[in-house]
Amino acid sequence: MSSPARRGPFQWTVALPVLGVALLAVTWPKTEQPLLLALVAVVLVGAVLAAVHHAEVVAHRVGEPFGSLVLAVSVTVIEVGLIVMLTLGGGDGAATYARDTVFAALMISLNGIVGISLLLGALRHGVVAFNASGSGAALSTVVALASVCLVLPGFTVSEAGLEYTGSQLAFAAVASLVLYGAFVFTQTVQHRDFFLPVRSDSQGRVTGVFDVEDADGDGHADPPGDGETLLSVGLLLVSLVSVVGLAKVLSPTIESTVSSLGLPYAVVGVVIALLVLAPESIAAALNAARDRVQISLNLAFGSSMASIGLTIPTIAVASIWLEGDLVLGLEPMQIVLLFITVVVATLTVVPGRAKPIQGVVHLALMATFLFFSLVP
Repeated sequence: MSSPARRGPFQWTVALPVLGVALLAVTWPKTEQPLLLALVAVVLVGAVLAAVHHAEVVAHRVGEPFGSLVLAVSVTVIEVGLIVMLTLGGGDGAATYARDTVFAALMISLNGIVGISLLLGALRHGVVAFNASGSGAALSTVVALASVCLVLPGFTVSEAGLEYTGSQLAFAAVASLVLYGAFVFTQTVQHRDFFLPVRSDSQGRVTGVFDVEDADGDGHADPPGDGETLLSVGLLLVSLVSVVGLAKVLSPTIESTVSSLGLPYAVVGVVIALLVLAPESIAAALNAARDRVQISLNLAFGSSMASIGLTIPTIAVASIWLEGDLVLGLEPMQIVLLFITVVVATLTVVPGRAKPIQGVVHLALMATFLFFSLVP
């Protein structure tokens, strides 16, 4: 990951997050003024780009894989808050909002982020390499989480439909936390080297590991100082709050547009997931272009994992106060898409290297998911 440029006090990376919070205070919880909505959309995009910048500053200071973990967890924590807020808001799609948003985040991460990262990296560098052991462990954890939390609810018999009973939901929540905690321990303590970006030859064969203290490749270590890092941590949190808060402000407009177009309510979850995952998507693409595909995969799989592993336990606790049903089980078409994605992702990860075709395949699955979300 290249060293982010140092900033002055009036640069946009400082101004936009603050502007986003100020605009959020003016427009919360919603506004119907067209000009304000247009301004919200513009500032939202700027806050996304600012979040990417500050995440890179923090990542450059703490090194990998902690940098990827910081962004994945930060985004997911705010995403969970957004899911709970919208679920509390009620409405026709409240029962399936958590499922639709988490599944959309899963598809966007495993196909969209992975696909664009592999395609950009391979087009620029010919063949990209990554550590199959680390990425394989991440993928297997994602598959286990998705199976327990999103697939099994449709096959249990204690509760009708696609829902868990209270005890089943509690078990899924505990299992999610155990799986997520075990992976984070593996990634950051036990086998940290499995998640570091690797060097490779022209055939994609791994030849070594990048020096995480000299990530920009200029021959000397130059991470940001403590003061700049702390400022970026604060501005990253402010940026993420702005992104998700402004997305919440835009959500009534999105919902009314979806309804007026006669589209399924699940499309709302897809749009919100696209907005929330934008910082990670941009960060992954930038790292892929720098031949740091391992970091891109850390972000993609980490986002998927955190989205399920943190959302389900939170929803399980919130369900004590939430009224109405909580539908977590996937529909048959969603299960098929998940199964195909898992098979393709496994075939992508196992060799430890990829060419542009792998990126195209993942992006084709992403397009398929988006199309059939619009036309189920």
